[in-house]
Amino acid sequence: MFSSILIANRGEIALRVARTCREMGIRSIVAHSTADRDSAAVAFADEAIQIGPAPAKASYLNIPAVIEAALATGAEAIHPGYGFLSEDQYFAEVCEAAGLTFIGPPAEVIARLGDKARARTIMAEVGLPVLPGSSETIDSAAEAKALADRIGYPVIIKAAAGGGGRGMGIARHGGDFLRVYGETRAHAQATFGDGRVYIERFCETARHVEIQILCDGHGNAIHLGERDCSVQRRHQKLVEETPAPGLPAELTARMGEAAVRGALATGYVGAGTFEFIVDQDGEFHFMEINCRLQVEHPVTEMVTGIDLVREQIAVAAGRPLRLRQEDVVRTGAAVECRINTEDPARNFAPTPGTLTEFVVPGGPFTRVDTHGRPGWRVGPDYDSLLAKVVAWGPDREQALDRMERCLYEMRVEGPRVRTNGAFLREVIAHPMFRDGKHTTSLVDQMLTDGGPVKEPPDHRHKE
Repeated sequence: MFSSILIANRGEIALRVARTCREMGIRSIVAHSTADRDSAAVAFADEAIQIGPAPAKASYLNIPAVIEAALATGAEAIHPGYGFLSEDQYFAEVCEAAGLTFIGPPAEVIARLGDKARARTIMAEVGLPVLPGSSETIDSAAEAKALADRIGYPVIIKAAAGGGGRGMGIARHGGDFLRVYGETRAHAQATFGDGRVYIERFCETARHVEIQILCDGHGNAIHLGERDCSVQRRHQKLVEETPAPGLPAELTARMGEAAVRGALATGYVGAGTFEFIVDQDGEFHFMEINCRLQVEHPVTEMVTGIDLVREQIAVAAGRPLRLRQEDVVRTGAAVECRINTEDPARNFAPTPGTLTEFVVPGGPFTRVDTHGRPGWRVGPDYDSLLAKVVAWGPDREQALDRMERCLYEMRVEGPRVRTNGAFLREVIAHPMFRDGKHTTSLVDQMLTDGGPVKEPPDHRHKE
C-alpha cells in the first residue's frame, strides 16, 4: 500500500480524498493554487504544496508543476479526483515515466475510451447497444449532413474529445444542421484542442442512467448498480439518485452486466462509469465511459457502504478487488443535489464572492461534501460547485422528503453570492420528479413553464 499520495485537485473532492487517506493511514499531500492556500483541503491534509497561480492552466492543469510537487514531497502516487487532469492520457503517461502511480486507468485505456467516437465503436463491437450514428468522426460537413438526413432528426453532434457535459450541439431539423455542426466543431477545438465530432440520433424524452464499475489489474470487474442523472441543465447534472426510479430491475441488471462486459473488453482498471440513455421504449443505449471518479459517487456509497476512493487506491496499489458481484448489496435509496454558486434568476450566471454565512444540513442519514465555510471566498477561476448534499432513506419517498428538509435547512449567504438551492427545491417538489416520470427535458420544461426562479421563503424565527 502507498505511504503517501499527492492529491492533484481542489475543493470538495480534494478534501474527500484526503479524508479516506487519513482513514487508511496514508499521508495526504494537497497540491494547490495561490487562490486555494487557505482551503479546507489544505488545512486538513498532512502536507500541502503550492503549484501555481489561480488560473487552472497555470496550476491544476500544469503537468510539470504537479509532477514536480509529487517528487518534491516524496509522494508515491497521484490521485487526480475528477475534472482537471483526471482523464488526461498524457498526464498518466508522465506519471508512469516519473515513477509515480496514477490512480486511474492505464494511459492506453484512457486513450481508447477518452475518444468518445472510438469508445462507441469499441462498445458496439463487444455487443453493447448504441444509438444510430456515425462509426467514426466525420470531418466533412456534407458527409455529416447526409448521415444526419439518413438517421433522422433530431441528432446530437458530440465532440470526440468531449466530456463533463461539454462539446455537444443538437440539430432538430436539416435546416439548422450545418450551423450546429460548425458551432460544435469550433467549440470542441477551442475547449479541447480537438475539433473532431461524431453524430448520434438524439432522444428527446430519455433517461440518463449510468453504471458504477470497479475493476482491478487481475481481470476482475464488478458493478455497484445504477444512478439516475436525468435532471440536467445544458447537459450538466444537478440531481442524481439511486436506484433509478421506475426502471425494471431486469433492465438495470442488464445494464450492469453490459458495463462489466465492456470494461473487461478494454482492460479497464480502477473506478469508472458507463453512461447510458434509456429511451421512451425502455431500451438502453451506450453513450460514453468516464475514466474517473464521478461527482455523484456518494449516492452509490450511501446505498452500498463501499468507499469508492478506498477501492480506487487499493486497486492502484496492485491489490485484487476484495469484493465479488454477489457481495454488493444495495440498501434503501439515496439522492444528491449539487449546490452551485450561481443565480437561477440571471440564467444561472456564476456568483463569486465571500461567504458570510454557511450552514450545512445535519440530522440522520445526511451527508454533505463541501469545502465551504464562513469567510471562504468563492473565486471566479473554477467550477461553481460549492457542496453536494446527499440524503439516504429506506425508500425513495423518505430520501426525497429528507432532501427537501436538507435544502430548506442549508443557508449560504454573502454579498452577491447566490446559489441554485431554491431551484433544486422546486425540482425535488415537481410532480414529474416525485412520480419518477421525469426525463432529461425536465429542467428545460420547468424554466419554460415557470419563468424566473424565486427565492424560497425564509421561515427562520425572527425576534
